[in-house]
Amino acid sequence: MDLSELNEMDPWDWPEDADQTILAVLHNKKAPEAERLLACELGGDFLVASDEMAAAMLALLEDAGEPAALRGQAAISLGPALESMEIDEYDFPDDGPPLSDAMFRRIQDTFRKLYQTADVPKLTRRRILEASVRAEADWHANAIRAAYVSGDDEWKLTAVFGMQHVDGFDAQILEALQSADKEILFEAVLAAGSQGLAEAAPIICKLAKSNRTERSLRLAAIEALGGIPCDDGEEILLDLSTSTDEEIAETADEALAISGALVELDGDYDPEDVED
Repeated sequence: MDLSELNEMDPWDWPEDADQTILAVLHNKKAPEAERLLACELGGDFLVASDEMAAAMLALLEDAGEPAALRGQAAISLGPALESMEIDEYDFPDDGPPLSDAMFRRIQDTFRKLYQTADVPKLTRRRILEASVRAEADWHANAIRAAYVSGDDEWKLTAVFGMQHVDGFDAQILEALQSADKEILFEAVLAAGSQGLAEAAPIICKLAKSNRTERSLRLAAIEALGGIPCDDGEEILLDLSTSTDEEIAETADEALAISGALVELDGDYDPEDVED
C-alpha cells in the first residue's frame, strides 16, 4: 500500500504497517516534495504517533537543506502528539502515551532552539510556533507578543492562532476581531471561543446568526459560542441546531454539548419546536 491509498482511507482503517510506509517516504530524500509533504501530513495522525515518527519529523525540521514548507509541515505534524502529552495518563489507551518523556522534551527543546535561530526561514519559524503552543512552554507568551506587534500580517496571523492556546491576550483578541484580514478574523473568533472571552460575545453572536457571514467564518463563530458566556448564546445555538443546513446544525449541536447547555435543557425539549 502506498501513500495515496492511505490518504484515501480513514486513519482507523489503515493497515498495521502504515507507519512504516510513511516513514519510508520521510527518509527518502529523492522522493518528490509533494509526496514527502503528504507523508508529513499523514505522519501527524495520532494513530501513528511514536518516538520513531517524531524522530523522522525532527530530522526534516532540523535539516537546513530541506524546503521551508516541508520543514514547516514536519513541525505542524508534531503538534498533536505534543499536545497529547499533557493529557492525564489515565486518558490514554492501554498502550500509553504516543511519545516518551525524553522525546517530548527533545521536541520542545528543538522547537525553542530553531524558533530563536534567525536564519531559519520565516515560514518554518511560524509553523514551529503554531505547533509548539499546543504544549505549554515559558517562552510562548513573549514569542506571541512579539509576533503580534511585528507589523507583519503573516506573523500576526500566527500570533492570533497561538492565542487560542496561551492565556493573557484578551485585549489583542478583541482587537483582532475588528481586523479586515479574513484569516486573522477567523483565528480571532476561534481564540475568543477557546479563551471563553465574554467581551467578544456580541461580535461572535452576530457572526453566528447572520446568513451573510462567510461560511467558514460562520461555522467558526458557531463553534466559538460553545465556549463563550453569552446571554443569547444558548438560544442562538438551539435555533441553529434545527437548521436545514446539516453542517450548521451539527456544529451548533457540538457547541451546545461543549457548553453543557444540552444537559441543562428540560427533558421534554423537542428540537422541532424551535423555529428555523
